[in-house]
Amino acid sequence: MASRCGPAKAPFTDDLSTEENFFKALADPHRLRILATIARSSGEVCVCDLTEALPLLQPTVSHHLKVLREAGLLLSERRGSWVYYRMHPQAETRMEQMTKKFMRPKVKLSKAV
Repeated sequence: MASRCGPAKAPFTDDLSTEENFFKALADPHRLRILATIARSSGEVCVCDLTEALPLLQPTVSHHLKVLREAGLLLSERRGSWVYYRMHPQAETRMEQMTKKFMRPKVKLSKAV
């Protein structure tokens, strides 16, 4: 009798390098907290406000912000010695597109008999 467990007949073979970087940016709990704080803010958020709100030192907060910015989730603007962050206008759309890529199209995997 053939095993039911075996390689999928329709493996996902698309290039996922863009998605990999995107999801890596979201994979850290501090980055998720930072992103949620900025997303729910009515305006821009100063890096100094995030430093006060998190149990992290300023260089670590800045690193997390850089990762989120490089993933295309945040925009930043320097004013004097402070940097202000806001959500990228396309961030929500990108999140939806990234998620949908994994959910569709549905394929039927053949079963071994």
